[in-house]
Amino acid sequence: MMGINDKLASKWVLLSPRFLPFADAATAELPLGRLLRLSMFQVSVGMALVLLNGTLNRVLIVEMGVPSFLVALMVSLPLLFAPLRPLIGFKSDTHRSVLGWKRVPYIWFGTMLQFGGLAIMPFALIILSGDTHGPAWLGHVASAVAFLLVGAGLHTTQTAGLALAVDLAPEKSRPRVVAFLYVMLLIGMVFSALVFGLVLQNFSQIKLIQLIQGAAVATFFFNVIALWKQEARDPSKTAAELPRPDFWEQWVQFKHGGRVSRVLLAVALGTAGFSMQDILLEPYGGEVLHLGVAATTVLTALLAAGTLCAFAFAAQALEKGTDPYRIAGYGALIGVVAFSLVIFAAPLGSAFLFRAGVVLIGFGGGLFGVGMLTGAMTLAENGFSGMALGAWGAVQACAMGGAIALGGAIRDVVAHLADAGHLGPALVGPAVGYGFVYYIEILLLLITMAVVGPLVRNARVERSPPQAKFGLAEFPG
Repeated sequence: MMGINDKLASKWVLLSPRFLPFADAATAELPLGRLLRLSMFQVSVGMALVLLNGTLNRVLIVEMGVPSFLVALMVSLPLLFAPLRPLIGFKSDTHRSVLGWKRVPYIWFGTMLQFGGLAIMPFALIILSGDTHGPAWLGHVASAVAFLLVGAGLHTTQTAGLALAVDLAPEKSRPRVVAFLYVMLLIGMVFSALVFGLVLQNFSQIKLIQLIQGAAVATFFFNVIALWKQEARDPSKTAAELPRPDFWEQWVQFKHGGRVSRVLLAVALGTAGFSMQDILLEPYGGEVLHLGVAATTVLTALLAAGTLCAFAFAAQALEKGTDPYRIAGYGALIGVVAFSLVIFAAPLGSAFLFRAGVVLIGFGGGLFGVGMLTGAMTLAENGFSGMALGAWGAVQACAMGGAIALGGAIRDVVAHLADAGHLGPALVGPAVGYGFVYYIEILLLLITMAVVGPLVRNARVERSPPQAKFGLAEFPG
């Protein structure tokens, strides 16, 4: 057996790093094995997101008969903590402790919040469903507390965990390390979705309880693995006698020069511009273009294929020294073209145009994500890594969640007005509500291009020589 392992290892050594996923994210300071272990906290966060936004969303409404507005309210509660991520990151930057840890206490505290919320959640949901003799309000309160605890825990864990990754990684590899962690988030979501679907194939409330409690145990287990011997203890950096900076003073200093505000505004606008369609593309294909279920299901693969093509293009462009904000601007421009194709597909009745638009949405969104991710990582300099990543995560989460909810609401309202004839005889039909959302997305992306423009000009002056190659690890979350 040892001989076989030695032979396999010798063959892997001969393989170029470009064919080894994420190999370019590893460094001597942060080897691939340690990086993989650290990324386990992202797997637990992905598992929680799938449980809240996917599994429980469907199970509560369909199998347990909970009103959809209550479920929507519960699922949206974790977003209440997203705006607090800059504060969480700042606190982990300036934490005072005799143990010498800055990030570990916050990751541990976030883990405990996640575990506690998941531990009480199944019983709270059973009361919420009305399948007990207890008062209904108790189920509402208990469920709200459970979802809030999980939301607070995952935002705390993710913010401090990403900041710890930035602390451990050398400066030249930080963008690739953080991007790798976001890819691990996606892997955790995919794997969790498959496992949850398999466990709940024959649904029962007992299985739901076991599933959620199992997710709580797995969260604790994964995060302990991620934390183990990662952050070195340095009491000199966390001593109680060190001055405690004020958050707002640090925030003003962090935003000094206006570049940070512009970057975060661009992230918010671009994320919203690409996210409003998130729950509308498949219904649009079925209701407007009369595509079957199988045909609309393929749209997810087309979107992913476009994003992968964007990664390949961005890899070549960044390797040649192209400014990352310029790449993000190109992504927004391609998004404008993509949504235009989707809009024109309705009057022309062209499924081909629609599919081409979907591919370009993935391509443009991928370019925008890669460009802004690479450019925004410069905000993590000068000891502000926790605050920078917290602000970035808060903006992305709020923009994406708000855009998805707003997109669905706008589509419903406009469709109702069109069906009632309030928009005139020319604006009638199922495509009107969808088209209105797509027009808003085009407008948001045009504004995004205007916001990104000055960043390109500034970066042209400040940009250092091209860094290490941009590899698969830069693929954004």
